[in-house]
Amino acid sequence: MTPTNSLSSSAERIAFSGLRSLRDLNLEISALSEQIRLILAKALAREEISIAEGITLFECEGADLDALKRTASHLCHQVHGDRVGFVVNRNINFTNICYMGCKFCGFAKRSEDKGAEFLSFDQVVARAQEAWDRGATEVCIQGGLHPKLEGTYYRDLCKAIKAALPDMHIHAFSPYEIWYGAAKSRMSYHDFISDLMEAGLGSMPGTAAEILDTEIRQQLTKNKLSTEKWVEIIRAAHEVGLPTTATIMYGHIDGPEHWAAHLALLRDIQKDTGGFTELVPLSFVHSDSPLYTQNPDKVRPGPTSMEVDKMHAVARLMLHGWIDNIQVSWTKLGPERARQMLQAGVNDLGGTLMNESISRSAGSNFGQEITPHEMVQIIRGAGRVPYQRNTIYETKACYANSDPEEQAPLVERSIDQDLNFLRMFPDVREQAGAGERGHLEPSQSLWVGGRQSASKNAANGGAS
Repeated sequence: MTPTNSLSSSAERIAFSGLRSLRDLNLEISALSEQIRLILAKALAREEISIAEGITLFECEGADLDALKRTASHLCHQVHGDRVGFVVNRNINFTNICYMGCKFCGFAKRSEDKGAEFLSFDQVVARAQEAWDRGATEVCIQGGLHPKLEGTYYRDLCKAIKAALPDMHIHAFSPYEIWYGAAKSRMSYHDFISDLMEAGLGSMPGTAAEILDTEIRQQLTKNKLSTEKWVEIIRAAHEVGLPTTATIMYGHIDGPEHWAAHLALLRDIQKDTGGFTELVPLSFVHSDSPLYTQNPDKVRPGPTSMEVDKMHAVARLMLHGWIDNIQVSWTKLGPERARQMLQAGVNDLGGTLMNESISRSAGSNFGQEITPHEMVQIIRGAGRVPYQRNTIYETKACYANSDPEEQAPLVERSIDQDLNFLRMFPDVREQAGAGERGHLEPSQSLWVGGRQSASKNAANGGAS
């Protein structure tokens, strides 16, 4: 048994180290509550944040919230410097026909519904080719669980894309689709995913996670894909060498206790597998979601502004050293709000997308594309150094002192989707790129939470 005085001594060392770091952030420590002060000190001392401590962080306000965001930003800077990434990609939803009946989903349609579609392989390949011609390195492909879909559909789709575009990265198929395809094919998850990889699958979106809590999932999806099955499929992907993202959809019938437990579960998986490339918090879009429209007295209309701040910041603290890429979803929050998240622990703006259907079907009105040139302006507007990456966070181009070519959006924008707010930012290229802190060569990766974490020191200039 460890002597009590040794535990006390360890706690004192952590507290001293962390409090010194808090002072370095120019925080008025006396204005902070004791609980928050100790938790932030613990995070700055690189100690793990517990579920209970995560709940406390999610409930903080005022000066405590400001300190949380600044601490998250500081930890982000330790890993990434001033660099903020984005990927040039295209979303392709090959069908919106689905009979699963997830209550939050405004995307799914029945075969006979107006607007129901099921793209042919040729149509999907044509869209992928159009994306490649616009500079995309990735296609993100997901679809509804069409009742007539053959189990071989997913591998045949990958093969069709790779036959036309062998260098295009295929980031595709949620755990729900893997569950469906494996069942249709009567294959184990390991074998089904391995088969997809042989056909060209490069990575998998960790969507369909929603909230990894049985009680919540029972209400959202009737627990058709249970927490245990989602975890089993994600672990299977990682075990056969397929990287995935991680997500959390919040702001509906959930709360701080669910959020903290969800993040801790993702952290536990990452400790075992190292297969997550990033976390993408997804705020619930309520406007046209059946979950809200049918139960407005029981379901919240998405997270509050403070909860959005806290989700990204707490994720940075709880996942620090394990999943070090925290991405903001501009389709959920809008580009201007996404830019603000760069001050709350976020280091990535995600994809340019070109097309977006799922968030729009739930009522989001933030458009379908942000071009690479616009991504660079948004990042510079936050005083950061923009860089283009690929799916696994290898650098493709650094835009410290240059710009991508301007291009019109693939889909014409409506007036309310304009990015005129970018005009208020001065050209900050010189100040953003002055030190070129965190510069990486194209062959290096910032997938620091997973198997390619060897480049972590490079991103820190050699610091531990």
